[in-house]
Amino acid sequence: MTQPVDLDPEDWEDFRSKSHRALDEMIDYLRDLRERPVWRAPTEEAKARFDRDLPVEERDFADVLKDFDRYIKPFATGNIHPMFMGWVQGAGTPVGMIAEMLAAGMNSNCGGRNHIAIDVERQIAKWMAQAFGFPQDASGIFVTGTSMANFLSLLVARDQAYGESDVRLNGLCAQSGQLIAYASREAHNCVRQAMELAGLGARHLRLIPSDERRAMKISYLRHAIAADRAAGFRPFLIVGTAGTVDTGAIDPLDRLADVAHTEDMWFHVDGAFGALAALSPALKPLVKGLERADSIAFDFHKWLHAPYDAGFFLVRDPKAHKRAFAANAAYLTRAPRGLAAGETWPCDLGPDLSRGFRALKAWMTIETFGAKKLGQCIEQTCRMAKRLEAWIEGSGNFFMRAPVSLNIVCFGVTGDDDGSLAREIVMELHERGEAAPSLTILDGVPAIRAAIINHRTHEEDIDAFTTYLEAALRRARKEPHLEALAEAPHGPGKTRLSED
Repeated sequence: MTQPVDLDPEDWEDFRSKSHRALDEMIDYLRDLRERPVWRAPTEEAKARFDRDLPVEERDFADVLKDFDRYIKPFATGNIHPMFMGWVQGAGTPVGMIAEMLAAGMNSNCGGRNHIAIDVERQIAKWMAQAFGFPQDASGIFVTGTSMANFLSLLVARDQAYGESDVRLNGLCAQSGQLIAYASREAHNCVRQAMELAGLGARHLRLIPSDERRAMKISYLRHAIAADRAAGFRPFLIVGTAGTVDTGAIDPLDRLADVAHTEDMWFHVDGAFGALAALSPALKPLVKGLERADSIAFDFHKWLHAPYDAGFFLVRDPKAHKRAFAANAAYLTRAPRGLAAGETWPCDLGPDLSRGFRALKAWMTIETFGAKKLGQCIEQTCRMAKRLEAWIEGSGNFFMRAPVSLNIVCFGVTGDDDGSLAREIVMELHERGEAAPSLTILDGVPAIRAAIINHRTHEEDIDAFTTYLEAALRRARKEPHLEALAEAPHGPGKTRLSED
């Protein structure tokens, strides 16, 4: 007789002991993160560990955990570290880590049906509608990130533009007129990609010039729309950005809303991180006009530090949202009661049917810290950016490459016309584990980019970062350096990698 097989532990108490130990070690890992380098390149041994054949036989769970400790945990991205300033990546929180564990234990499929995880997701939509000034019946769903949310916004806007032509049934129709979308030249590349994926074509995305603060020029937008209408095209979508990817610039959202209203176009805001400035009373005026958008894309895994991934798509008109995605399928038949109850499921609001319980980590983050403290952390990162900006402006070795609108500081090296020193400094800081800024290209020349988004980044970290910058520049220029600077601590009372 065949013995039954399952995947539960044979000894629950032994599993409990090993799991508690793993959790304790991860809590220590977060507590002691300042004692470690920001980033370490994976060793050849670690890489080789993940170039093996498919395991056939089982292993002891404790041995698998040892492999995690040896080959995975030491070689993370580094975004939890206060000296990580590359790209725009949230730092996470211990609360978020526990939320992920609890959600994994429940293992809820949030594509639909009648269970509490769906209500948690709806609660998040209501909270964010309140935060952004949307109607309380606005609809929203979790997605992987803002890139996907921007794509969904384009699909909803496309559906609205085609109206009775029913693009979902008939496809793109030439006789309906070529749809044209508009965004700033500073917009994220995912907007272009969304046009490609939606079948509208990247050539039909108009990239509007930006001003000296890298915000979209309204006069150029109006001119482009008028020219396209005169040519027989159909302008249908304006994408405003709240916090551009390169510099954190904010488009004039209120004026974009005026244009969209006058021209009868869908107004979408890519607010990947900048939209959440609305949680800060001091910063909220910077995103005025956000409340007038037809849809907003943003991430909980950036400025609210929920663990990856936790993007969100919020739509003012719930009927328009549902019309773009809902589909009848026998296996998704609804019932008046029981597990199949419910009129609108998340799978009616996006393309995914298999969906994790992303809402729990956002819910636990907001419930635990509250909007006030989360807003204060957002304000703090902007203050740190201003502190770094002030240092750069007083430095003879570095200079600002773009205005600081929120929390992103882009700067260059004096006399570094081709950006080669900037590149070397960034790579050097990474490899030494001291700090992790990133590079971007501004006006054709590489710039050092410090995106200060981490709630753990404080004044002493900014001051240490400036010390590392000066030392890295001397090394890049092959200049002699002061030994005292080699001993600069990595934060107050902390250690760092030694100077070569």
